[in-house]
Amino acid sequence: MIKLTTAAKKAQTLAEALPYIKRFFDKTIVIKYGGNAMTDDHLKDCFAQDVVLLKLVGMNPVVVHGGGPQINDMLNKLGKKGEFIQGMRVTDAETMDVVEMVLGGQVNKEIVNLINRHGGKAVGLTGQDGNFIHAHKLLMEDMSDPTKMIDIGLVGEITAIDPSIINFLDKGDFIPVVAPIGVGSDGETYNINADVVAGKLAEILGAEKLILLTNTPGVLDKKGELLTGLTPKQIDDLVADGTLSGGMLPKISSALDAARSGVKTVHIIDGRVEHALLLEVLTDEGVGTLIKAK
Repeated sequence: MIKLTTAAKKAQTLAEALPYIKRFFDKTIVIKYGGNAMTDDHLKDCFAQDVVLLKLVGMNPVVVHGGGPQINDMLNKLGKKGEFIQGMRVTDAETMDVVEMVLGGQVNKEIVNLINRHGGKAVGLTGQDGNFIHAHKLLMEDMSDPTKMIDIGLVGEITAIDPSIINFLDKGDFIPVVAPIGVGSDGETYNINADVVAGKLAEILGAEKLILLTNTPGVLDKKGELLTGLTPKQIDDLVADGTLSGGMLPKISSALDAARSGVKTVHIIDGRVEHALLLEVLTDEGVGTLIKAK
């Protein structure tokens, strides 16, 4: 009887997922993969299984990954400390070498192998491959003095994305896995925030969904309560009163830009939850914050 009940529950879950599978069939879903979901072995397996399942039921997942903890570990081994300004990593030439090695090599290959082990066909890319993420040097506005700009080194601002390589891979039933490294007009490489790359890629691809995995339940107010259905005005207020700061700033900015540029739904979800992707895409429950365009 217990086995029958368990089987019945599984059948019911599959039936409930059907409307979502139909709704998102052949639609592009851009996923920013980061946080604990990238460092906990069990959560890594859950993530890979989720991505493979989305592909198998007819959706087109595109993964953009970070790698902050892994970069920090490598910098520490070199006796170098990571520095951040407004959620962006200060990147000198030595740090850029580490970023390329860790993101384009170690982390990207690990994610590709993980997805492939679970039955997918993943292909790893950086913005240099096919020359598809174009960037130039980013200068940041000084929050304390808007008339001043801050130089944070080899950090890039996206100028253009050529989606042809992603579209080609999607049509071949491959799952693109993108490391957020861009290339300049003279061939120089730039470190680009992964949330920014995911947001811009979602815009260019006309994605149905942009999903940003993070280490919190979503956007929280000062009492630690989850906020959802946030409008641009509400987000501006949360930034102004200091509720949103640090690494959440580029995440929120990318989410808003994507929503305003036609991405149907944008979600910031808790990557510490098992199968968070499936919960967000295939159920009514969701596991995070929905960002609205207006």
